[in-house]
Amino acid sequence: MNATIRSYLDHNATTPVRPAVAEAMLRALQMTGNPSSIHGEGRMARAAVEAAREQVAALCRARAANVVFTSGGTEANATVLAPGLSDCSGGRDCVRAPVTLLLHGATEHPCVRDGHRFPAAAAEAIPVDADGLADLVWLEARLGRHAAERPGERALVSLQFANNETGVLQPVAEAAAIARRHGALMHSDAVQAAGKIAIDIEALGVDILTLSAHKLGGPQGVGAIVFRTGALELADKPLRGGGQERGWRAGTENVPGIVGFGVAAAEADAALASEAVRLAGLRDALEAGLAELAPETVVFGAKVARLPGTSAFATPGLKAETALIVLDLAGVALSSGSACSSGKVKRSHVLAAMGVDPVMSAGALRASLGWTTTRADIDRLLAAYARAVAAIPNRREQAAA
Repeated sequence: MNATIRSYLDHNATTPVRPAVAEAMLRALQMTGNPSSIHGEGRMARAAVEAAREQVAALCRARAANVVFTSGGTEANATVLAPGLSDCSGGRDCVRAPVTLLLHGATEHPCVRDGHRFPAAAAEAIPVDADGLADLVWLEARLGRHAAERPGERALVSLQFANNETGVLQPVAEAAAIARRHGALMHSDAVQAAGKIAIDIEALGVDILTLSAHKLGGPQGVGAIVFRTGALELADKPLRGGGQERGWRAGTENVPGIVGFGVAAAEADAALASEAVRLAGLRDALEAGLAELAPETVVFGAKVARLPGTSAFATPGLKAETALIVLDLAGVALSSGSACSSGKVKRSHVLAAMGVDPVMSAGALRASLGWTTTRADIDRLLAAYARAVAAIPNRREQAAA
C-alpha cells in the first residue's frame, strides 16, 4: 500500500477545512482587536464577526441578528435545551409560558439525548419506525396530553434534521406544525444537514436551529444557535459575564473561528445544489458496488430520504471492528455505526431505536462523503471492502440462508 494515498470518508465526524477557510482564518489571527472594544482595532474585529454572522444566517435563510455564536454544536444544544425557555412573540403584554417538558427523537445525537438540562423525568424520547423516522402520531398525542394536563406550560420538541449515523432526514417541518398546534416550541439539531441540503428556517417553522462549523468545512470549536425570531428568552444561560452574543453566550468571541465558519458557510451555500447531486451520485455508486460484491449487505434508512453523502451499511458475518482495520490498512477512513466509550464498542442507540438486530448492528459502518470525495475514493473503498467480505467465514452459506 502507498501510505501517502488516503481516502477520507468520515465527513460526518469532521470535514477537512476548506482552503479558503484556512486563508481567512490566518488573516483573522493577525487581527489585534477585541470585538467588544470601541477603538479601530476592536471595530475591525467586530466587523469580521458581523460579516461571518451574515454568512451563517444566509445558509439558513435567517436574520443575522438572530445568530448566536458558540463553541460548537454541543454547547449550542446544551444552551437551548433547558427548562424555562420561553417565547414572547405576542408583544409587550405577552405572558411567557415556561417550557417544562422536552420531547426529543430517539435517534438524536448524544449531545441532545443526554446533553440537555431537563430533569430525567421531564424528558421523553419520540419513538421512530424501522426507517428511523419519528412517529408524528405519537408526538401529536403526547403534546395534546401535555397541553391538557399542564395548562399554562409549554413543551419543547427537538428533532434532528439529519441523523449523523444513517443520514435519514426527519420530517422537521411537519413536526414543527404539530408543535405549533399545541403551543410547543420546536428545535432542530441541523449540525449534519447545514451546508449539505437547503435549510430555510422560516419555511421549516422551527424556533431554533443549531449548527457546527466543522461539519461543513469550517474549523472545529465553533458553532451557532439560529433563532427564527428574537422573542425567545432563557433566564438560566450557561455562560454569563460580559454580555457578548446578545447575552446568550458570554465570553470574548473566537474571531478566527467565527470568520472561518462564515467562509465555510458561504462556500457550502454557493455549491449546495451541485454538490448534493454529485455526492448523491457517489453514494449511489457506493451502494450499487456493495450490492454487487455482497448482495446480502443491508443499507440502513435506504427507503427514505437521506443526506446525499451518507451511507450506513452492514454485511452479515462481518464485524465493524474487523472491517475498519482492513479498510484503514488499505488507506480508507470510515467509522463504525457503533458508539465507542472507554475503548469499548457499544451497540448504536440509533440502530437499536430502529429495531435493527444486535448482530447486524455490530457490523454497521458509515461512509460519509464531502467536498474532498472523488470517485477514486469510492473505488478504493469498494476494493478494500471486497477483501474484508471475502474473509467472512462460510460466507456463501450465510448469503444463501
